[in-house]
Amino acid sequence: MNRKAIFLDIDGTLTEPGSNEVPQSAVWAISQARRAGNFVFLCTGRNYDMLRPLLKYEFDGLIASSGGYIECQGKVLSDRPMTQAQKEAAMEILKENGIFRTVECMGGSYTDEGFKEFLKKHAGEGSNSEMLRFREQIEKTLHILPMKEYKGEPVYKIVIISQTLEQIQRARSAMTDEFQFCIQEENKGGYINGEILSRDYDKGRALEKVCEHLGIPLADSVAFGDSMNDIEMIAAAGLGICMENGSRTLKEKADDICPSVRDGGIRKAFLKYGLAAEKAAGF
Repeated sequence: MNRKAIFLDIDGTLTEPGSNEVPQSAVWAISQARRAGNFVFLCTGRNYDMLRPLLKYEFDGLIASSGGYIECQGKVLSDRPMTQAQKEAAMEILKENGIFRTVECMGGSYTDEGFKEFLKKHAGEGSNSEMLRFREQIEKTLHILPMKEYKGEPVYKIVIISQTLEQIQRARSAMTDEFQFCIQEENKGGYINGEILSRDYDKGRALEKVCEHLGIPLADSVAFGDSMNDIEMIAAAGLGICMENGSRTLKEKADDICPSVRDGGIRKAFLKYGLAAEKAAGF
């Protein structure tokens, strides 16, 4: 069997949203897949700082900030934050439209005043995995800091949240040329959330870059995701799999749907597609 390149989203796919603990079933699956000669990568919207705790598990590399930063076998393949002009323009337009902004840098994230209180009030049952991740980060860690502490570090992504879609649409109309907007499916909490990126990258193009570097055909790539920022990755991979707990839109675009994080979906899908061997289980 050809060696595979496997790409795993984190929140809502590899872990519960906001968690840094990978289920033992998935740890086993990743270990067995690599033992069989396959490559396994994190492919996440998290910045490097937020994914750092997961590096205690063994991976062959990572894609962070939805494609803005790529490492493969210890080598940096791409490091492309927004330009200073892009960042300044985006921040001003978002502010003018009353949209909460969280800038994600390599070493930390910084959010507008009032965002934490808004999130604690609205991000609950019915929220997508990206919002649940932010709630967990705010409640349990110090990774998201006040905007007043931001010192101008390069920005890879801006997470956005507003009370109405109209606010985001106004901002998008003024920013279309240089940015792509990834808006999550509507939540039950009375808000709209998503992220904006430079048009120069996304998870799908990052997956392609890693496969090209390894000399692995895209047909031999496998991607797992659950939310709207996984669409390009799922589309680019030879086999795109959505978690059962994933978004309706992603399920429609995926080649297959596997059980949820809580139901050991990664292990079950690895076994189904021969990425790990049942006889090696002991599990």
